[in-house]
Amino acid sequence: MKKITFLLAAVALLLNTSVVAQSPQDCNIAYNLFKGEIQTKKYDSALPRLKKLMDDCPKLSVNIYKLGDRLVKDQLKSGGNNDEFIALAKKIYEQRLQYFPQDLAKVHSDFATFLANEKVGSDDEIFALLEKAYSLDPTQMGVRNIYKYFQGVTDRNKDTNPQKVFDTYDDVLESVGEKLDYYSKKLEPLTAKEEKGESLERREKSLLRAYSINSKALGQVEDGLDNIIVELSTCERLIPLYTRDFPANKTNAKWLKRSVSRMYAKECRDEPLYETLVEAYVAADPSPEASVFFAGILYKNGKETEAMEYYKKAVEQQTDAFKRAENLYKIAQLFAKKGKKSEARRYANQAIQNKPSMGKAYLLIAGLYASSANACGTKEFDKRMVYTAALNKARRAAIVDPSIASKASKYIKNYLSQEPSKELIFTEGDKARNSSCY
Repeated sequence: MKKITFLLAAVALLLNTSVVAQSPQDCNIAYNLFKGEIQTKKYDSALPRLKKLMDDCPKLSVNIYKLGDRLVKDQLKSGGNNDEFIALAKKIYEQRLQYFPQDLAKVHSDFATFLANEKVGSDDEIFALLEKAYSLDPTQMGVRNIYKYFQGVTDRNKDTNPQKVFDTYDDVLESVGEKLDYYSKKLEPLTAKEEKGESLERREKSLLRAYSINSKALGQVEDGLDNIIVELSTCERLIPLYTRDFPANKTNAKWLKRSVSRMYAKECRDEPLYETLVEAYVAADPSPEASVFFAGILYKNGKETEAMEYYKKAVEQQTDAFKRAENLYKIAQLFAKKGKKSEARRYANQAIQNKPSMGKAYLLIAGLYASSANACGTKEFDKRMVYTAALNKARRAAIVDPSIASKASKYIKNYLSQEPSKELIFTEGDKARNSSCY
């Protein structure tokens, strides 16, 4: 009798317990019902099922959390109980991170976006998520979040640790550059096919659009980061910083490359420290990239023959076409700065031959044309036709390189305003199209 009483008590306890372990079959049934309810937007019945799945079957499928995220965002848009759904959204992100450690950088980044959009997270909480995402894989972060992260790093370190800002800037740009090269390689055959007048298949059109959008977005990241760092990275700030840190980094090739590149970009090239850094860079890493910087110093100091040898060496030693294009572009920039326009254009064209999608090389050529307008011919028509040539190059830049579309549009707008008027074209005809100016 005691045994029967004990068994009955045990059964009653099991029946009355608030948490009953779910079998795999029960979990799958609940999940399939939940998925169907989400697809048909039956959120009233999907919501309690989501909560039960998260409590009883948290490891069943990552789609529980993906679909749950969709439910929450749709409900928030439609004016649901904010407090309830925001708390649920946080739980969704937290459990997904706990049970499905894939794409962690993206999930942290998305979590930060949610908190920012709903205005429910502090600046420090959002920055901590972005910092975690960046440390895991910056390439999985959204464009806006990369920008926000860098802004956060700058705000927290610009006065106490500017080198941290510069290092982060360089790291981000290297990641962005790698992705831009990836999209450039994908875009080139599609753009070439389109320009030949060949029809793109539906999938190719879709890819062309996706690659172009992503490339343009990454170009905006570069512009955004430059706008943040512009006040911090002046020659007046860089020189004392690099003077202080050089003794500890005189054989550190990575530090030297970044320091030289930044001083080059900020046009601190006439400073004695710049030459010191370049010479140390060449000694630490006698690479094609270092040779270009060293050749520029030789050229500036009147050693043109020796400089040309280094330029030639830099181009010949580089086996990667895209990196060779970057070296050729730098050489073109150096000649342009010296007023050697024909040499600058020649190297810019060589850069384009190695990387047909190098929009900035087209813009450099466009600028060279525009700066020669007053030296071309004696008539107004001849001079203004140079802007037409510049305009064509700027338009070409925008076509082949979506990442600089915004910058190219400014060039295009400027050159359009400088072109010959319709009246002038009617009067002069087509006389200047064979001009040696372009």
